[in-house]
Amino acid sequence: MPATAVITNISCYQFAELSGLKELRARLLELCKGWGLKGTILLSTEGINMFIAGARENVDALVDELRGVPGLEGLKPKYSESAEQPFRRMLVRIKKEIIAFGVDGIEPAKYTSPRLEPKVLKQWLDEGRPVVLYDTRNDYEVKLGTFKGAVVAGIDHFRDFPNAVRQLPPEMKKAEVVSFCTGGIRCEKAAPFMEREGFEHVWQLEGGILKYFEECGSAHYDGELFVFDQRVGVDPGLHETASSQCFACQTPLTAEEQADPRYVEHVSCPYCFKTTEEQHREQIEKRHAAIRAATTPLPGSVPYDHERPLHIPAACDQKTVVDAFDHVMPHIGREVWLQTAQNGRLTDKDGNPVSADHIVRAGEHYLHHTPAMREPDVNPDIRVLFEDEAVLVLNKPAPLPVHVGGRFNRNTLQYILDIVWHPLRPRTVHRLDANTTGVMVLCKTQHFARLVQPQFERGEVEKVYLARVQGHPQQDEFTCDAPVSAEAGKLGGRAVEEGGKEAKTEFRVLQRDADGTALLEARPITGRTNQIRIHLWHLGFPIVGDPAYLPGGDVGETQTLAVGDRPLCLHALRIAFNHPLSKERVTFEADRPEWAHA
Repeated sequence: MPATAVITNISCYQFAELSGLKELRARLLELCKGWGLKGTILLSTEGINMFIAGARENVDALVDELRGVPGLEGLKPKYSESAEQPFRRMLVRIKKEIIAFGVDGIEPAKYTSPRLEPKVLKQWLDEGRPVVLYDTRNDYEVKLGTFKGAVVAGIDHFRDFPNAVRQLPPEMKKAEVVSFCTGGIRCEKAAPFMEREGFEHVWQLEGGILKYFEECGSAHYDGELFVFDQRVGVDPGLHETASSQCFACQTPLTAEEQADPRYVEHVSCPYCFKTTEEQHREQIEKRHAAIRAATTPLPGSVPYDHERPLHIPAACDQKTVVDAFDHVMPHIGREVWLQTAQNGRLTDKDGNPVSADHIVRAGEHYLHHTPAMREPDVNPDIRVLFEDEAVLVLNKPAPLPVHVGGRFNRNTLQYILDIVWHPLRPRTVHRLDANTTGVMVLCKTQHFARLVQPQFERGEVEKVYLARVQGHPQQDEFTCDAPVSAEAGKLGGRAVEEGGKEAKTEFRVLQRDADGTALLEARPITGRTNQIRIHLWHLGFPIVGDPAYLPGGDVGETQTLAVGDRPLCLHALRIAFNHPLSKERVTFEADRPEWAHA
């Protein structure tokens, strides 16, 4: 079609009892594509509804074809013109209803309310005849224009119309009501429904607003008409207007609204625009909802068969398999491993059971099988503090292990995050103990992790913790640089050990309380495992609620607390590092827990 050719647009519908819809659909689709027509034809056993555009002779050929279908002989299209093709493709669909309403017993092919010709309506309005003009369209359509003084249904979808009618004032049931819509099709169902609801004098505007524009122009009408194609709006002369439609929220937009700085094509408009802060808050709420869904129930609370792999270290070469497992996981106990082997739940990498006295070699792999495993409950109240394309900052609850270990495989922070952020797998660049709460940083990809993690290793990350300890330190500020053991001891813990790894923590007393405890600020300069807990334990000020590092220098029997236990009073309050994208220094802080308030 030549670029300068005028496009003919038609809209029309006809309620009729149709059959053979599949064959009719195939024939119409083939004809329309052959004629170069575009738009949508809806077919149903109750009739036809269509919006088609193309060359006039081809549009007329389609109309002639349809008038040859039994029941569609009286098809009366409404014509308009445009400079460009308003549709992108040609669709012919079979639907349950040609206009979705969802109310049984309303059958326009058998009964419709009295029709009112547009010129008669204009005459009534010119004369000031007392009528109620009832706009049955959706709110976004009404926004572009409607009849002066019209009562608006106030709906987002035509399926909401029945409830809107039931909310109308009772006195309106005695009034003369003229229902109207774009082309009349909705009123074919709306008006009979209103009659059924007790409205005594209901008319439907013949041909809708489109026919009114054709015959009466703009009289008694304010604005333009929303149309369901790329033109968006037409004026009373049926010419395309400058109105557009927001790609994001589908709201029709006038030329003035398109000039608003909040209108960004394909992104936002004045009605759906959100500030960066609003977008961030909305995104975080979505994440929180996803976290709740992923942890209800807790993933480890549903019994499952678990396989724990074990790589035999050099120190276990030539040991029995039971001695090897006991060496690597001594907190479980040798008798437990012996019983496990006797039950056939220690196997080689191919799943073949091995006896308790089976000799292992360094570098081999074995499996520990636990049937119907169910993990202890954890606190899943993970709160997102910040997220962008590079980093994820959380307020971690407790008790909640970060990684797989011991009794926890699925009830871990990493497992939950992998579910919520799938297909991404957020990378931890540092860690908090299972019983420690507070701010924690992860990266969205390995690339960003490689830019952030070295900052921890180089001591460039500022970390501030709060700790409530037993006892009152004499000095307001003090430092501990006692070395921490490199090897794990009981329950995987560490201790101060001569010749251990260099460790340094700075402390400041924030308050000394009458109950014999004190609130401290702790700044770990190095990052050894359990460093703050070990240093305070070593100094004689163990952290309140610590199940592992007990008063008097004793080591407890529990590493991870149970939900409901008295909490470990250690909280990662604040962290500062260089953002991997902007390279600027960023700081994040987590709300203080109850025990950390004055």
